[in-house]
Amino acid sequence: MTAITLTEAPALPMPLPLLHSTVIDWYEASKRDLPWRTPDATPWAVMVSEFMLQQTPVKRVLPAWRAWLTRWPAPADLAAEAPGEAVRMWGRLGYPRRALRLHAAAVAITEEHGGEVPDDHATLLSLPGVGEYTAAAVASFAFRQRHVVLDTNVRRVFARAVTGVEYPATATTAAERRTATALLPEDAGTAATWAVGVMELGALVCTARGPECGDCPLFTACAWQRAGRPPYEGPARRGQTYEGTDRQVRGKLLAVLREAHGTVPQARLDAVWPDAVQRARALDGLVADGLVEPVEQGVYRLPQ
Repeated sequence: MTAITLTEAPALPMPLPLLHSTVIDWYEASKRDLPWRTPDATPWAVMVSEFMLQQTPVKRVLPAWRAWLTRWPAPADLAAEAPGEAVRMWGRLGYPRRALRLHAAAVAITEEHGGEVPDDHATLLSLPGVGEYTAAAVASFAFRQRHVVLDTNVRRVFARAVTGVEYPATATTAAERRTATALLPEDAGTAATWAVGVMELGALVCTARGPECGDCPLFTACAWQRAGRPPYEGPARRGQTYEGTDRQVRGKLLAVLREAHGTVPQARLDAVWPDAVQRARALDGLVADGLVEPVEQGVYRLPQ
């Protein structure tokens, strides 16, 4: 069977209503019990989860999300604190610029939107640190609206089930967006459940490595399965490294600053990494990103 191209209309061997109900029924029976999915989860709780879940597994996010919402249950609570406190509370989740962006979004929500996360997609998109995916996810998951929500998991499900290839392109394409739009249910509430259902399918079953095809509700309809699961033929997929990278050094430097609750002399930062050139480069990067502030020569702190 020839793989479908994303420039064509979606062509699954089942009508769209059946496709939607198949995925949604699977989701309702198999979904994880996550606190940001409960009926009483606030839009702010959903937004925090979406910031934290970017490039970070659920098991690492759960304790950080709970601690964050305990300390800052509303945007105004976070906005009242220095951005450095957001960086401190972010802990070891990684990619700490997300903490600064979430703090900036909280300030904008507090100052421009009465402390309430806006329910309008365009307004969400205008918030600091909120991109195409996050705006669609918050509008969909917090407000049950109809939007295309394309994360890595969703793109992988569509690549296999619709396109017949093992992995999607490195970056989201216009063709993928057209396909996702064509597959989106017309009813807003159904579309919101469909969006999270496909995402969950990619996270639990249609995984990047070792997909559990026998457990997939789309097994008989999947274009990749029907094509004999052809191997990936695109550009080499490189795994992320961490040990010995500038990112690791940045994490070690930030750990010292997070634990200090005040200013930190250069000597304490020098002790965390032996390579002076790499250490200086990592520290300069943290300062340039706004994650660290120089107080005076050789003295640093989290941003105030």
